[in-house]
Amino acid sequence: MEGLQAYSAPLEGRRGLLRLDFNENTVGPSPKVVEAIRAIPADHYAIYPEYDGLREDVIAALVPPGTPGGAGLTPGHIGVFNGVDAAIHAVFQAYGAAGDRLLTTSPTFGYYAPCARMQGMVIEALPHRLPGFAFPLEEIAAALLPDASGSVPRLLLLCNPNNPTGTRLAAADVLALAAGAPRTLVVVDELYEAFTGDSVLPPLLAEAAATGGDPFARHPNLLVLRSLSKTAGIAGLRIGFAIGAAPLVDRVSRVIGPYDVNSFAVTAARAALADQAYIDAYVAEVLRARDWLVARLRAAGVEHHLAGGNYLLLWPRRPAAEVEQELRAAGILVRSMAGKLQIDGSLRVSLGTREQMERFWAAYRQIEG
Repeated sequence: MEGLQAYSAPLEGRRGLLRLDFNENTVGPSPKVVEAIRAIPADHYAIYPEYDGLREDVIAALVPPGTPGGAGLTPGHIGVFNGVDAAIHAVFQAYGAAGDRLLTTSPTFGYYAPCARMQGMVIEALPHRLPGFAFPLEEIAAALLPDASGSVPRLLLLCNPNNPTGTRLAAADVLALAAGAPRTLVVVDELYEAFTGDSVLPPLLAEAAATGGDPFARHPNLLVLRSLSKTAGIAGLRIGFAIGAAPLVDRVSRVIGPYDVNSFAVTAARAALADQAYIDAYVAEVLRARDWLVARLRAAGVEHHLAGGNYLLLWPRRPAAEVEQELRAAGILVRSMAGKLQIDGSLRVSLGTREQMERFWAAYRQIEG
């Protein structure tokens, strides 16, 4: 363990600044979430958290109203975690062992690799295809096949859309990879799917509703991760969900504590899930702001890349670290991608409201000249 490097994010001193660095909701939660938290009686602070109803609320948010049988989803299909990062860690604890292989892409979310190293796993990270950071579908499919000794990757971790490249993979392709690799646990990190609609869940739920079966019957090795940090504005409260076959969810949930998710997070999540209109309005505003900013980047000839998610990459003419620091001095936080494969020298810029993007663009143009 002495040789491990922790996933470390520069999270201090960010309050009061325009937060375009960690892909969070940039305006805060629904007023209904704030009301629900304020309504918690003080004496409830002394009581361990209760989770009854939370998984049912997740199901209600996932399944279209009127779907027969709730599309087969049950509370056993839903795991609750102290943020998706805790779910990711639990996956590796439950399924990873020394010498096992993690298959993923590069660059991708930086927390996967430390979790794999904690378990002594071997990391096989395949680069995206250039230009355009396309998903290396054929390469991943080939890497899932048994090697000369007959072993296969223990885990395939897909961030879809991928952070930080925005690379998107169609749901049909994800499901085909899972079906073709029954001995590999396929984990799909869908934290940004709301902004581009690439989730594997709708086709699974539609099939289950039509057949009356379990949505994961044909994909018992598939686990989907979801969060309310990017859309509902409760990143500070830490809550995330893992959705998959009940035995899989049960195994991953065994390695966490009985009260890892606090009462405030539970209350906030239930209120957020019940206010889908707020989430939809925020997502729509981000997409409008994205289109506005991209039009300015194109007109000004700024090298950039946008695919999925609520963020984009841009390459300043000056050193990215200098531009990052000057933006911070102007009260705006972005994230340097220095040292990352394929995107070294770029900045990742989270997308917020139109007003926030106008503020960013004005500062960026002044800094870049």
